[in-house]
Amino acid sequence: MDIIFIDDFRVQTRIGIYPREQAVSQTVEMSLQMGVSSTASAGASDDIRDTIDYAKVVERLREDLGSTQFGLLEKLAEHVSTLVLEEFRCAWVRVSVAKLGMMPGVRRVGVIIERST
Repeated sequence: MDIIFIDDFRVQTRIGIYPREQAVSQTVEMSLQMGVSSTASAGASDDIRDTIDYAKVVERLREDLGSTQFGLLEKLAEHVSTLVLEEFRCAWVRVSVAKLGMMPGVRRVGVIIERST
């Protein structure tokens, strides 16, 4: 299995359970690891069609998350994992999502999930 990754991707979305959080979009930091079959390896073919185009993943997530609202980071991570598994031909995904600067003395808080088809 090959793993395609996107690290420290920042995106705007509406996230939170408190009214002050729901009123405006927040920046969340996300990292993804996506497992693809090495059978049709882009390493052998040098063809983008044999792998996941990470630029398309980033573009799709920016588009989707910019118009969606979530209460919890867990729901956001689940939403992202489902979208990636369904739309980008991967067998496995690990999604890390974090809110930044939510508490004094804490740089980020978040959740990591793994899902597979």
